[in-house]
Amino acid sequence: MAPQSAPDTWPAEGLTRVPYWVFQREDLDAREQAQLFQGPVWSFLCLDAEVAKSGDFRTTSIGDAPVIVTRHTDGALHAFENRCAHRGALICLEEHGKGKRDFQCVYHGWSYDLAGNLTGVAFKNGVKGKGGMPKTFRMEDHHPRKVRLATLHGLVFGTFSAEAPPLGDYLGPEIVPRVERVFAGRKPVVLTRYTQVLPNNWKLYIENVKDSYHASILHLFFTTFQLNQLSYKGGIVVSEAGGHHVSYNQIDKAAVSNKDYAAQSLRSESQYKLADPSLLKGFEEYPDGITLQILTVFPTFVLQQISNSIAVRRIVPRGVGQTDLHWTIIGFDNDTPEQRTVRLKQANLVGPAGFISMEDGCVGGFVQRGIAGAPSARAILEMGGATAESSESRVNEASIRGFWKQYRSTMGF
Repeated sequence: MAPQSAPDTWPAEGLTRVPYWVFQREDLDAREQAQLFQGPVWSFLCLDAEVAKSGDFRTTSIGDAPVIVTRHTDGALHAFENRCAHRGALICLEEHGKGKRDFQCVYHGWSYDLAGNLTGVAFKNGVKGKGGMPKTFRMEDHHPRKVRLATLHGLVFGTFSAEAPPLGDYLGPEIVPRVERVFAGRKPVVLTRYTQVLPNNWKLYIENVKDSYHASILHLFFTTFQLNQLSYKGGIVVSEAGGHHVSYNQIDKAAVSNKDYAAQSLRSESQYKLADPSLLKGFEEYPDGITLQILTVFPTFVLQQISNSIAVRRIVPRGVGQTDLHWTIIGFDNDTPEQRTVRLKQANLVGPAGFISMEDGCVGGFVQRGIAGAPSARAILEMGGATAESSESRVNEASIRGFWKQYRSTMGF
């Protein structure tokens, strides 16, 4: 682990150098929770469809702060910190549920309504005229922190900050249409969920997701079955502030050639075959022909479209060297039974044991272990130049540089 006295100064080369202590310092981890996750950013919480009816709820988080999202009896969405105002215990211990009218802390029985307002204190008036809360105690003065909410095409985002701009402004004109493209006015339906624990700092996974250049090098499945090659049509979109991005490609049969990969001595193809080739037989879903789109929202949200596999990913920091990665695989309310089958089959492409993303669960740990003795060393991010700008080339690290641009701005480096 890096010494806590490691310098706060960023390397003079700027966005093309990332000091390894940024993935190692416990004091920086605490600073991120206070300054970034509690600051003027929007964090993805859940899907609107997961809390569709009155009394539905789901527990989630903003950074390491636990949060409850509810659907009130009036149909409105609410969110508040999952922390009892009394002694700080979790109010809700379940991941999700239905038909809830209120929540009661198991520790001392303090109760809250679906908006997070304190509605009851066990033995508030004492017993037999003795004990209890003082007469000056006002229940309306005591409640967990409320979370400001905004939704976009069925995605629910939250922030603790009153200074965060409206969600649409925060995302910007580069990202909103790309989210709309995936959902296209349809209502998402949850097909399945899973969580994996990554042995690395959360920012290493963010780098990995934004790194379109590694995808057809690390992931043998991509090039073997011709789902992604750097010769395909595509590009990278980087938001003005840098932190949001989109990478995309279209399968281009005319460009299918592994000669460029062979020249690099890469493990770019194999003789493996699929016992069930129908895994890769999808349906035409988007008129633009884009077969792969990975979209991120700063700091910890990912929206994926890989063929017909649609998923949202929520990244949760768990200290310096561990990250929880929550996957929600989705379909849409107007899917045919055949389309639903395709989506479920293609869900095998992603997740902890996914044919494509299996390696991503390991490589962050390789980096975390590799940099353990070198906090003063630095990563090199010069592929494609030194800027954080959109590009027609995916042989480019511009979107990673964009993340560090917004990270540095938010953290004050």
